Amino acid sequence: MSLRDKDYGTPASASEKKVTLQIDGFDVTVPEGTSVMRAASSIGIEIPKLCATDSLEPFGSCRLCVVQVQGGRGYPASCTTPVYEGMKVETQNDKLAQIRRGVMELYISDHPLDCLTCSANGNCELQDMAGAVGLREVRYGYEGKNHLKSEKDHSNPYFSFDPSKCIVCSRCVRACEQTQGTFALTLDGRGFESKVSPGQLEPFMESECVSCGACVQACPTATLMEKSVIEKGQADHSITTTCAYCGVGCSFKAEMKGAEIVRMVPDKNGQANHGHSCVKGRFAFGYATHPDRITSPMIRKSIHDPWQKVSWEEAIGYAASEFKRIQGKYGRHAVGGLVSSRCTNEEGYLVQKLVRAAFGNNNVDTCARVCHSPTGYGLKQTLGESAGTQTFDSVLKSDVILVIGANPTDGHPVFGSLMKKRLRQGAKLIVADPRAIDLVKSPHIQAEQHLKLKPGTNVALINAIGHVIVTEGLVQEDFVNARCDVESFKKWRDFVAQERNSPEATESVTGVPAADVRAAARLYATGGNAAIYYGLGVTEHSQGSTTVIGIANLAMATANIGREGVGVNPLRGQNNVQGSCDMGSFPHELPGYRHVSDFETRSLFESAWGATLESEPGLRIPNMFSAALDGSFKGLYCEGEDIAQSDPDTQHVFAALEAMECVVVQDLFLNETAKFAHVFLPGASFLEKSGTFTNAERRISPVRRVMPPLAGYEDWQVTQLLSNALGYPMNYSHASEIMDEIARLVPTFHGVSFKKLDELGSVQWPCNEQAPDGTPTMHVDQFVRGKGRFMPTEYVATQERTSSRFPFILTTGRILSQYNVGAQTRRTPNSQWHSEDRLEIHPHDAELRGINDGDWVGIKSRAGETVLRASVSERMQPGVVYTTFHFPESGANVITTDNSDWATNCPEYKVTAVQVTKVNSPSAWQQEYQAFSEKQLALLDQATAAEG
Repeated sequence: MSLRDKDYGTPASASEKKVTLQIDGFDVTVPEGTSVMRAASSIGIEIPKLCATDSLEPFGSCRLCVVQVQGGRGYPASCTTPVYEGMKVETQNDKLAQIRRGVMELYISDHPLDCLTCSANGNCELQDMAGAVGLREVRYGYEGKNHLKSEKDHSNPYFSFDPSKCIVCSRCVRACEQTQGTFALTLDGRGFESKVSPGQLEPFMESECVSCGACVQACPTATLMEKSVIEKGQADHSITTTCAYCGVGCSFKAEMKGAEIVRMVPDKNGQANHGHSCVKGRFAFGYATHPDRITSPMIRKSIHDPWQKVSWEEAIGYAASEFKRIQGKYGRHAVGGLVSSRCTNEEGYLVQKLVRAAFGNNNVDTCARVCHSPTGYGLKQTLGESAGTQTFDSVLKSDVILVIGANPTDGHPVFGSLMKKRLRQGAKLIVADPRAIDLVKSPHIQAEQHLKLKPGTNVALINAIGHVIVTEGLVQEDFVNARCDVESFKKWRDFVAQERNSPEATESVTGVPAADVRAAARLYATGGNAAIYYGLGVTEHSQGSTTVIGIANLAMATANIGREGVGVNPLRGQNNVQGSCDMGSFPHELPGYRHVSDFETRSLFESAWGATLESEPGLRIPNMFSAALDGSFKGLYCEGEDIAQSDPDTQHVFAALEAMECVVVQDLFLNETAKFAHVFLPGASFLEKSGTFTNAERRISPVRRVMPPLAGYEDWQVTQLLSNALGYPMNYSHASEIMDEIARLVPTFHGVSFKKLDELGSVQWPCNEQAPDGTPTMHVDQFVRGKGRFMPTEYVATQERTSSRFPFILTTGRILSQYNVGAQTRRTPNSQWHSEDRLEIHPHDAELRGINDGDWVGIKSRAGETVLRASVSERMQPGVVYTTFHFPESGANVITTDNSDWATNCPEYKVTAVQVTKVNSPSAWQQEYQAFSEKQLALLDQATAAEG
C-alpha cells in the first residue's frame, strides 16, 4: 500500500497573474509559469512521469510525460512546457500511448524483474507507470549489455544503493543539489554508461554525502532504499508528528506497521521543512527502542546502593515522601525542579506548575538557561518579545545574510539547506565566527566577508559595525523616528560613534581587519533586505545578553525588521527551547514571560490553580548547585535534562548532585545525571507521547503519539502522578487539556488548540483574537513594547583570558551527526560518522607542540583537565582550539569554567583559557569518571538481575 502524497510533478508557480487553458477539453486556470503537467494534475489528470516530482525543478529526461499541443510541433515534455493563455493540450491519444509504452519498454528492458520480492513493491513509481501506460510485454531481452549485475553499495548504515535498479532519472542528483545543496552526487559517463556516482565513484560513506535522505526520498524505484524498509517491508499507515532534535522543528510522517516504526518520512506539507530532513530526524530514531531504555521505575537510598525495580505507585510514593521529608527538615525552598527543552510544551508547563503549586516555591529552571536565556533577556529589552521575528522561509527574500555565532549546516541543517538555496540564488553572506564553518566556502557558496574574530569579542565587533552605520550616514532615520524611542537612539548613536568603537580601534581586540568590518557594515546596511541569524556563539558568553541587544540595535538602525527577508533570528539549539521559555520554566517568570512579582499575573494563576504563589524569583540552575553545596538545597526533580554532562564545570556539578538527599530523574536512559539519582522514573520518547513543540520561528507544531509508551505513561502523566502524591491535585486526561489551560492563561496562546493544529498543521504565536491564524512576522507595524528601544552596549572583556600558563582559547560547538549530550544519537548508527569528541587545532600550533593528527592531547584549564584526540585543521585560527561535547567520557565541560552572562547566568562555554600538550594517558578525572560510571552501570545490572 502506497502512503505517498499527491505529486503535482513540478513546483508551484509564485506568479500572481492567471492563465486559462484547455486540457483534454477541460478549462483550467492556473498561475502564469505553471507547467502543463502541474496544471493537468490540478484538475485530476495525471500525466505519466518518472523524472519529474514537485519538489524539484523540471528536468525533462524521461520522455514519459509527453503531450500534444494544438498548433505546436512534436510531442513536448509536459513537465518543462509552461502554459499560456488559450493553449489547448491533449494528454492521451494513440500516438502518445505508443510513445510512452516504447519509452517504458526500454526502461524495463534494463531493469530487474523481481517486483514481487523487491523492497519497493507496492510503493514503486516505475511499477505504477508501467501499469499507467499499459505495458504488457517487453520485446527486448537481457542478451545484450545491461546493468543488472551492478554492485550494490551497502556502506551507508541507513540506506542501500542498488545501481541495477537505477533508471538514471537524475532525481537523486537534483535533490542533492537543489534541496540539500551538498552536490555529493553526480551523473558519471554518457549514454549507456551513465550512472549515479557518489563523489568520484566512491561508496556513499566515503563521499561528501551527509545522509539527509533527500536522494532516498526522491528515488522513484528501489535504487535508493531505507534498510529499515528492506528489513520490515512497506508500512501500512502513517501518523504526522514533529521531530525531537533541533530547533527547526521538522514535520515527519512516522510510517508504521502496527505499533512498529518502519521509517520517518519528511512531510512535504511541513511548514518548517517542506519535505526536507537531516540525518538525525530522518534516520536516527532507533534510540527510542534501544536496549538501554529503562522501562521500570527504580529507587535506592544511596547512590552507592543497587537499584531496586518497583511499581509506579511505589516509586511515585517514595519520591513524594522524600520531597516532603526534605521540605519538613530544611524548609520549603530546599527542593526544586528542572525541565528539559526536549520536553513538550505541556510537560514543561506541568513541571513549573508542580514546582510552584506543589513544592510552593519558584525553584524551577530549564536548559534554556545554558543556551538561549540571553536571547530572552536581550530581545525583551529592545523589541519587547523574547523570540525571533521571522519564519524560516523569510530567508528566501533576504538580499544580505549575517550569520554570527551559528553553524546552521551542522546545528540546524534543514534551515542551513534553505539558506544555501538563497545564497545560490545570489544573496550575499557575511559570517562572523572564530572558525571557518562550512558556509564560509562550500559548493557554489562563498561568504563575501568572513569576520574571523577572537572568541569573546562579539560586542566589540557589533559596536564597530554600528559605528560604521552611524558615522557613514547609513541609519534609516525615517524608520527610527517613526518606530523607535528617539531618545534611546540618540544615546546609542552617540555611544557607538565614539572613536574607541571604530573598526580601527577595535581591530586589536577582535582580530578582524578594519577594512573587512567596514565592508561588512556597509553591505548589511545598504544591500537590501538584511537578516541576522545567530546561535550559541552569541549567547554563551559573559556578554551574551549584551550582544543580543547589540544585534537588535543594528536591525532597528537599518530598518531591517518588520517585514519578510529581514529580522533578528535566534537559531534555537533544541527542539523546544522556545517553548520551554514560553511555558514559564524560568524561576522569575510565569508562563507568557510575566514576572512572578506582578500582582495581577500572580492573581490570575492563583485563581486558576487554586494555590498561593510566591512573589520572589526562585533559584537558577547555578544557584541550585551552590545552595546544594552549602547545605540548603537537598532535593531535585529533573525531567529530561542531563545537567551532569551539559552544564559547565563538571566537577562542581558532580559535587552538588552528591550533596543532595533526593535526586529524581525522569528520562529514557541512565544518563550521567541519573547516576546520581535516588529515584528513576522512566520517560517516554517523542514517538510515545502527544503534545506540542515550539521551534525557533515560534511555530507550535503537534507531537502525536505513534506507539504506546514503553513504560506505560507519557511524561506529563508522570508529573501529574507526582503532583497528586505531593498533595496538589492534577486531573488532566489528555495533553490537549493542558494546552487548553495554557491558552486560557497565556495571551499569546489564546487561539491555540489541538483542533487548530489539526486544521492548520502548525501555527506561529502570537495566535489569539488579533491573529487567529498566527503571526509569521513580528513587529510589522509597531514593536510589541510600542517603540523600539536602543541600548548602549559597552564592551567588557571576559575575565577568562590567555596567559603563559593557559595560552589558548577553547571554544565549543556541535557536529551534524550528533545531538547535544548525545544520549539519543550515540545509540544510533550516527556514531559511525562521529564516534568521539576531538580537539581541533591549527597546524601551526600543532607543529609547535609536536602534535600530529590523531594524537592524544591534554587540555587543561583552571577548572580541570581532560584528554582528547587531536584533529589538525585549517578551520581554526592560531591560538584558538575547538571541541564538541557529545560524549560524556570526553569531559568537555570538565574544563569549562563558572563564568557566565551578567544578566542571565548563561555559562560562558565559548571562551575558556587552556593549555594543550601531547600526552599518552587519560586525565585523572577521566579515570575517576570511568570507574564511577562502570560502578553505576553495575548497580543497574544488579537491579535487572534481581528482577530476573
